[in-house]
Amino acid sequence: MPAPIMDFRLGDVLRLRKPHPCGGYEWRVVRLGADLGLECLTCGRRVLLERREVEKRTKTIVSRGPEPGGGTAQPGSG
Repeated sequence: MPAPIMDFRLGDVLRLRKPHPCGGYEWRVVRLGADLGLECLTCGRRVLLERREVEKRTKTIVSRGPEPGGGTAQPGSG
């Protein structure tokens, strides 16, 4: 039975198991989908990795991005 899919949000900061060549471990999620876009918080480099690969490489979620659909405007309110 496959492992459940991790819940990633835009703006999440992830700590990966191995460092980037610049020495940074922390990455921000900048794109969601079958592939995840990640931006290194140390050097600013952006990479695109398969969701499955990111799930394997993630050690912990350092901080969460905003809740999906948590905008300030409510539909039909004005």
